[in-house]
Amino acid sequence: MKQLALDIGLARAPTLASFLAGPNEAAWKHLQLWAGSPTRSPVPTYLWGASGSGKTHLLKAVEESLREQGAACGWLDPTIAEPPAFDERWAVVLMDDVQLYTAVQQHAAFNWFVNAQTLQRGVLAAGTLPPSDLKLREDLRTRLGWGHVFQLHVLSEPERRAVLRQAADARGIFLSDEVMDFILTRFSRDLGSLMQLLEHLDAYALQAQRAITIPLVKSMLDSA
Repeated sequence: MKQLALDIGLARAPTLASFLAGPNEAAWKHLQLWAGSPTRSPVPTYLWGASGSGKTHLLKAVEESLREQGAACGWLDPTIAEPPAFDERWAVVLMDDVQLYTAVQQHAAFNWFVNAQTLQRGVLAAGTLPPSDLKLREDLRTRLGWGHVFQLHVLSEPERRAVLRQAADARGIFLSDEVMDFILTRFSRDLGSLMQLLEHLDAYALQAQRAITIPLVKSMLDSA
């Protein structure tokens, strides 16, 4: 799909409620209880699975849940070249795509981990590999693996359809079966890409003041 220069300010932050768990129900329920508890366990949680399995959605959803509770979080992913020092105001440390961390990021992640444990703060991390296969410094790798570890699985075709339908309904837009078929056969099927596509479609349909149809989708691509 082409990169579309559209205003997508209507995009909603990922939430735990909007996550269709499917085969990942155990991890989802664990995070619901953990994020919603006023006395969060300091035992770390690590999520691993292929791209599109929902890891970043869950991390962002936990961040949003804690933000609504007035809690601050530390966030680290591979795009943050120079991570900040650990902040004692953080209730939780969130670390995404740990398999891609540079030496500098690994050093920061280990420091965050140690400080979080010392202060009894939570740690939630995610990567594409199980802890034993991560090519990270040993002291960080072992810490990522000693707590709760959940493997996330990519959703099946019916489950992806259900997620797309649920997200469209939440926005108050209708996707016909024909449009759904068109989207799922012509675009990347991982959840992140599908949600991004829906955001673009929603914005473009509002701009054009038209319903979302196959001709509208084609028009959006032609205008990109």
